Amino acid sequence: MSFFSFAEETKNTNEESLETEKNWGIAGVIRTASIPYEAESETVSTFIPMMFFENEYVFINGMEGGVYIYEASDWQFSALMRLRYFDLPKEVQNKAGGDVVDTGLQVRYQINDEWFFDSEVMVDPEFRSYLNFKLGAEISSGDWWFNPTIETRFKEAEFNNYYYGLSDDSNQSIGSGIDFKAGFMSRYHIISNLYLLGGTYVSRLDDNAYDSQYIDNRWEYEYFLGVGFFAEESKPTRRNIGNKPYLRVAHGWATPSNIGDIIRLDSEKDPHNNQMTSVFYGLPLTDELFSLPLDLYLTPGYVQHWKSDVQNLSSEFVVAIKAYATIPWPTKWRFGVAEGLSYINHVSYIEQTEMDRKGYRESKLLNYLDFSFDINLGDLFNKREWDSVWLGYSIHHRSAIFENSSQYGRIKGGSNYNSVYLQFDL
Repeated sequence: MSFFSFAEETKNTNEESLETEKNWGIAGVIRTASIPYEAESETVSTFIPMMFFENEYVFINGMEGGVYIYEASDWQFSALMRLRYFDLPKEVQNKAGGDVVDTGLQVRYQINDEWFFDSEVMVDPEFRSYLNFKLGAEISSGDWWFNPTIETRFKEAEFNNYYYGLSDDSNQSIGSGIDFKAGFMSRYHIISNLYLLGGTYVSRLDDNAYDSQYIDNRWEYEYFLGVGFFAEESKPTRRNIGNKPYLRVAHGWATPSNIGDIIRLDSEKDPHNNQMTSVFYGLPLTDELFSLPLDLYLTPGYVQHWKSDVQNLSSEFVVAIKAYATIPWPTKWRFGVAEGLSYINHVSYIEQTEMDRKGYRESKLLNYLDFSFDINLGDLFNKREWDSVWLGYSIHHRSAIFENSSQYGRIKGGSNYNSVYLQFDL
């Protein structure tokens, strides 16, 4: 199929289908927690960008996400990933590797419309395991959404020894244990798509963990405060929206320059000519924000970093929420911004050299940003069969938010790629 045939086919498909608004959200939250270890600092804080999305197949819920595997009546079986905080003093978090993403399986029993009970088996990246059992609820009342939970965690000896005995030596194990946690998260609707987020939890360590020579406090607390943008829950039904799914194919070139230099058109060329190719899919979420015409998408993507004289092949996986503002004059063009998560299996050369220069331990998981500018080829050339095709430029950016996020290893810096792309409305 030729490029022009594909464009014409996607245009015809667009005329036959309508998208509906999805359950979505994006937020920025500050988490402050007590430090259970013996240390001069009593608390540690981190900034957490959050995304929210749910359909019949997948879910993203702030600090966790997963895939629905099976549902029957009141039962639900899912595979999930969850961020778990390792509350060490800020100054040692980079050396220790930051927070941890655990993976596992969850079985949920829906007791009634509000209350549920979860059973989970989870492992960390080194397969240290634990079991979770949680009773919780999701309660909505007026402008409030409330999520109280109480849970207990059964930790194997290897897990307890590593995270509370601060050792992976099985001959010096502090033993297994059971700890408890209770608290809530909440959300308050301020106006339109703007919400206030908050929550607090308290945890009690088991005897074996508390008896560790490194532990100073049996009781731990944490609280969250932030703001976010969400689909308005007050709307009784999901209306049809105007934006369509898209497919974006891009090719990019690494640059040692920062975003500020790139925006000022002062971008340096990478002397090793490291390159990448990416494919992104755009799932429409809504076509307005605060009643303004902004198109929002959930956009997962795959990025192939190519082999060069200084690096091997590596794979990057991205999930983000992207907003587009369309300007119809003098021809139809758009400005786009995306915020999300990026995981790479081998850190790229352009990023690793900056980490080495600054004395950081690299992090495979980082914050993702994308800034783009594109123009509609149908409008530009006055060819209606090309109305579904956009030609654009974007900055592909990975970073750790200026040492403010423990989940990204307390890093300042990252990597940038200048890229060009074709985007097809499907």
